[in-house]
Amino acid sequence: MTNDAPLSDRLAGPIDLRSDTVTRPTPGMREAMARADVGDDHYGEDPSVRALEEYTADLLGHEAAVFVPSGTMGNFVALRASAPVGSEIIADTEAHIVTYEMGGLAALGGVQTRTLPGLAHTAAPEEIRAAIRAHDVGGNYNMVRTSVLAVENTHARGGGQAVPGDRLDLLRQITETAGVVLHCDGARLWNAAVAGGVEPRRLAEPFTTLSVCLSKGLGAPVGSVVVCDAGRETAVREWRRRLGGAMRQAGVLAAAGLYALHHHVDRLAEDHRRAAELAALLADAAPGRVDPKRVETNMVLVEVGDAGRFARQAAEAGVLIGAISPTTLRLVTHLDLDDGDIARAGSTLATLLRVEPATP
Repeated sequence: MTNDAPLSDRLAGPIDLRSDTVTRPTPGMREAMARADVGDDHYGEDPSVRALEEYTADLLGHEAAVFVPSGTMGNFVALRASAPVGSEIIADTEAHIVTYEMGGLAALGGVQTRTLPGLAHTAAPEEIRAAIRAHDVGGNYNMVRTSVLAVENTHARGGGQAVPGDRLDLLRQITETAGVVLHCDGARLWNAAVAGGVEPRRLAEPFTTLSVCLSKGLGAPVGSVVVCDAGRETAVREWRRRLGGAMRQAGVLAAAGLYALHHHVDRLAEDHRRAAELAALLADAAPGRVDPKRVETNMVLVEVGDAGRFARQAAEAGVLIGAISPTTLRLVTHLDLDDGDIARAGSTLATLLRVEPATP
């Protein structure tokens, strides 16, 4: 057994497909954490944090980076560094910053969000251009100004859809012309890069700011990194402090992130393969409930009559899954699962699907 063997080989328990956030540090990662050099990060004196920030900024082709405790905080501080109070951020209707961050941008940041369906994938360029509002639209200075266009890559509620580089280039052209910032919620940017066979830098290049996660598919216990230009770094750090995110001896966490970036990016292809195999198995068992062609990364969407009831039945049978709507389940493969887990989970879920009504 290697230091990075799936945790399912080391711990007994249910097969957890709820999210890739449930992963736990591998033994190799724990060793790196134990050896980490530390200092006071708030004073800029933690060598491991500085190393993580410098490495991530270089990896993604940007000037600066700031380590933060979570992706939600990462999105907030990055967006608030570009969006003045009273301005708006345009995002997809199903974006994480709109759906899962508890209205923090409005409640804490004084910034509103406005949504555009299919922003990153299907919205026509003219729709996007028309959605962006300048200060003096029609001479009306009372109109809220668009400050940021935010894109999620991969798209979690879209089943792990990756946004290709050419679409990102188009969005960059639109935002540059309009004079607004392009931000990436790149919690799973690493999955998008592996699925597309491109370097992460290619997908990061079009953006002014990004928040990239270390604690999902990469398996670190905590943390995200905000990547930006040098001119925004101070604002990002100030907002991190306001939210209570300034850390002290955070090097033990940064060491986990560095280990993840060095050892766990390429292996994401295994998660993608397992998601595709799980989708194929369930599609065979219950045609019409799963579309294997939609599986691009590590997520599988399953349509059922009652997602809450189905999730409870699955849990009783030893498989944990999540619902993203009353009739849609989301299954997520990750570092802590192996081929045996996928086979067992697939068999259990297939049995339940065969008797589950297709509609409520």
